[in-house]
Amino acid sequence: MTPITMVEGRRISLSNLDKVIHPETGFTKGEVLHYYATVAKYLLPHIQDRPVSFLRYPDGPEGQQFFTKNPPPGTPEWVKTAPVPRSDDPSAEQIVVSDLPSLMWAANLVVEFHVPQWTAGSPGIANRLILDLDPGAPATVVECCAAAVWLRERLAADGLRACAKTSGSKGLHLSVPLEPVPSEQVSAYAKALAQEAERALPDLVVHRMAKALRPGKVFVDHSQNAAAKTTAAPYTLRARSRPTVSAPVSWSEVEGCRSPADLVFLADDILPRIERDGDLSAVLLDPADAHRLPGARP
Repeated sequence: MTPITMVEGRRISLSNLDKVIHPETGFTKGEVLHYYATVAKYLLPHIQDRPVSFLRYPDGPEGQQFFTKNPPPGTPEWVKTAPVPRSDDPSAEQIVVSDLPSLMWAANLVVEFHVPQWTAGSPGIANRLILDLDPGAPATVVECCAAAVWLRERLAADGLRACAKTSGSKGLHLSVPLEPVPSEQVSAYAKALAQEAERALPDLVVHRMAKALRPGKVFVDHSQNAAAKTTAAPYTLRARSRPTVSAPVSWSEVEGCRSPADLVFLADDILPRIERDGDLSAVLLDPADAHRLPGARP
């Protein structure tokens, strides 16, 4: 029998709690749910006003993985959705994870949480900029950190304050809170910035996705600023053999990174980090911290 749990007055069916999801450490589905319950206070503000896309991996990282934007069959009526017009479906809607019951219902599906750079009420109007630094072997997150420091200073020269988090995989994400601006303007700025980084650091950075260009270098992926794209949310678990997390990090950690292991954080690491440092991505949440994108037009 599938156990029923009450979460803030909502009945949620939780299934297969003993199933191993992250095989390298034996991390079970029950532990996945426990992780999300313990970090909900910090994760929810980063996703609760954004339509989420799910990367589902119900049988672990070695099983089938599939990306879904539409509300899955069986979505409870109390889970919020928001209209997200798409070229293939003008009436499309997506889930908005707005509270703890919705988070635990979604976590029971075993998902990564991915969100766009805009909020549910303003499709295509971004309020953050994202740069995804992706290393091409033999480069690692160590090289990503070197590129990130250069990008931080270049952004600062334009009056933009960046914060960093691990991707939870191989790379690093830089995010900047913005005053709302059309996504295409953010995309253009981010592409120009990536091109400038490649000119300044030709032995370290590439701005194009072609795999032939990437060995030993850091691909500065600017494309996730497009309105249709999404990025792994802060504090989401990733579909890896270990329960790695897309974890906010300090700039001192970025500057001090000497080994890929320095910036690998597992589920059990996250709450102690938050208790010590607070939410290192909190700058993304306060409109008072938002910056005007250089050259932005209404």
